[in-house]
Amino acid sequence: MSFHWPWALAALVVVPLLPLARWWLNRRRRRTAVTVSSVALIRAALPGRSAWHRRLPTYLFLAGLAALAGAVARPQARLTVPAERTSILLAIDVSGSMCSTDVPPNRLSAAVEAARDFVGSQDGGTKIGLVAFAGIAGLLVAPTTDRDQLLDAIGALRTARGTAIGQAILTSIDAIAEMNPDVAATGVDLGAATPDPAGDFEPDTIVVLTDGSNTTGVDPVTAAEQAAARRVRVFTIGFGTTEPSPMVCTPDQAGVDAFTGGFRGGFGAGPGRVQEIDEDALTRVADLTGGRYFKAQDADELDGVLGDLPREIGLQQADVEISFWFVLAGTLLVIAGTGLSLRSHRAPGPAPPPVRRRG
Repeated sequence: MSFHWPWALAALVVVPLLPLARWWLNRRRRRTAVTVSSVALIRAALPGRSAWHRRLPTYLFLAGLAALAGAVARPQARLTVPAERTSILLAIDVSGSMCSTDVPPNRLSAAVEAARDFVGSQDGGTKIGLVAFAGIAGLLVAPTTDRDQLLDAIGALRTARGTAIGQAILTSIDAIAEMNPDVAATGVDLGAATPDPAGDFEPDTIVVLTDGSNTTGVDPVTAAEQAAARRVRVFTIGFGTTEPSPMVCTPDQAGVDAFTGGFRGGFGAGPGRVQEIDEDALTRVADLTGGRYFKAQDADELDGVLGDLPREIGLQQADVEISFWFVLAGTLLVIAGTGLSLRSHRAPGPAPPPVRRRG
């Protein structure tokens, strides 16, 4: 917990001053005390109360004053709240291995359908951008609320050679920097930084979906350091299995490079291959930036991961002022202390007349 006006905590000085003033007044009263013949008679005349009952009203009253004094300093608590503005950069791997049929009909088809469902499930205020990467990475759609444009771009994804995970992260950062002035472009060196898990993050988030390991370009962890320095979270998804499977691309999926228009591959049945997902690198990328790593071995698991992501992406840590609760608690404590004090000092009523027995 923190305070927006910490200097206002000086008001807490009044709490110890009140008992001190009471002690000083009691000491003055002793000097003017009246001498009586028997103290026992006076004690017998007073209503019997334990020390705990006598002190409880005072403790409640002082605790209430402390809470009210704390409210003046405007206390703030670190809470998880919905982000006011959110943009998501969806970076999808379109390397040739995405034509593997271990996820029927192949990985790319399953990823396209899951991405479509993900886009359709977002609320209208969330901006989504699309980055595709193979040997290079390119921004296909800048963050937008135009769902039709996104769905068309996702459906037009084509495979190419290579896997540049790190470059995809850097391309996504630059896309965020174009729309968020608080995020610096990758050309600006901010140094490496590891965000505090309880710290503030930008509302813009990167989601990387890949089925392999980085084969070209900048190392993913190096790119993640750039994202961490800009307080941009990166969620990573490792998609597919390690089972040898034929590589089968449809004519609409293979052969055309999505970025240069050049021919980069073919289609048809290829030999079975074992695809190894670099889970260590994907986990380090997520941990370094405050995101999470997920593994999806089939279409249903991928749908579940993308379906659960908005719950985490749409939330962020923020300092929320809780002065109201301090005022409420302080007021109730003061009222309770005052009420108990008045009740305990209320003068006793007249004693009932004695009952006489008839003899």
